[in-house]
Amino acid sequence: MADKRDYYEVLGVDKSADDATLKKAYRKLAKKYHPDVNPGDKEAEAKFKEATEAYTILSDPEKRKQYDQFGHAAFENGGGGAGGGFGGFDFNGADMGDIFGDIFGDLFGGGRSRRANNGPMKGANLRARVNITFEEAVFGCEKELEIVLKDECTTCHGTGAKPGTSPVTCPKCHGEGQVVYTQQSMFGMVRNVQTCPDCHGSGKIIKDKCTSCRGTGYTSSRKKIQVSVPAGIDNGQSIRIREKGEPGTNGGPRGDLLVEVNVARHPIFQRQDMNIFSTAPLTYAQAALGGTVRINTVDGEVEYEVKPGTQTDTRIRLKGKGVPSLRNKNVRGDHYVTFVVQVPTNLNEEAKEALRKFDEACGNRPKSKDSDDFEKPEKKKKSFMDKLKETFED
Repeated sequence: MADKRDYYEVLGVDKSADDATLKKAYRKLAKKYHPDVNPGDKEAEAKFKEATEAYTILSDPEKRKQYDQFGHAAFENGGGGAGGGFGGFDFNGADMGDIFGDIFGDLFGGGRSRRANNGPMKGANLRARVNITFEEAVFGCEKELEIVLKDECTTCHGTGAKPGTSPVTCPKCHGEGQVVYTQQSMFGMVRNVQTCPDCHGSGKIIKDKCTSCRGTGYTSSRKKIQVSVPAGIDNGQSIRIREKGEPGTNGGPRGDLLVEVNVARHPIFQRQDMNIFSTAPLTYAQAALGGTVRINTVDGEVEYEVKPGTQTDTRIRLKGKGVPSLRNKNVRGDHYVTFVVQVPTNLNEEAKEALRKFDEACGNRPKSKDSDDFEKPEKKKKSFMDKLKETFED
């Protein structure tokens, strides 16, 4: 047919392309133009059919050989292929379930690769939560959780069958755990693989159920689990405890227990990654004159020498006083402290007068020429500073 595009051109590959290249090219086009992705788009539907037709031919060694030799004529009426379908190509002549399964697994419903569900399978993971303090998150701790766990039934030893009996092979799926359904679609007959509804994927049917576990093979009980919370863990992170989840099936391992950590807020400290942030108050005298102050950290109080003239919002760093690294508890972040100068509000007359004179000594207030301190401002300033320190420290 003259109006049909070359199959290699449709897929955008060379004539020497191998199977992997063909599959990759088709997968890209099918995901882009599939009708489920473009509902009601006739142009996308046509391009999807065109790509599927091209891949169906080129992925089959015999059909590809015929196409390379005769072109589209090899599949026209009387030319080696049945007529009808899309542009002379018969989609019913190809196993579309096999194609979609090979390319997409179960993405478009189908597939020839059928994994038996009755093989060993890992059990489901369980989730729990533990509450800890800010300090426990920094330095680590031990916590005890009480959770409900399933264990193998001691009566039937996990078979789910009444003692003296055994499960039988499911007659519907013949022990495969899956059944195949064939249905008509716009592309022809498509195969769908589904979990067997009778045995629920186990491949076995229990006729006489164990009375202790009611045929499940497991019994539940409350158990205490020790959780080691590592130093440096952050709020919302989880701790994985291996094989403390749901039991596996058909000899598979247990799932895991995932414990989410909820860290309580601290009244003073805030955390960002491995660093800690806080504020510390300074009196007016400490800010102006400097001196030794005591600062709270997660390691306890530490002394810090404040420089004279320290302004409010001044930030300092206490190196190595932050949060330990989860990978190496000997490596720690820093603690950043922002000083906040506390302006006095309840001053007596003596303190107010001392402040006025201090302000004058600093040149912020006009001084009378005949005042006692006009000739010796530095001397008076020092005495005012001493008085201020005395007043505010009291």
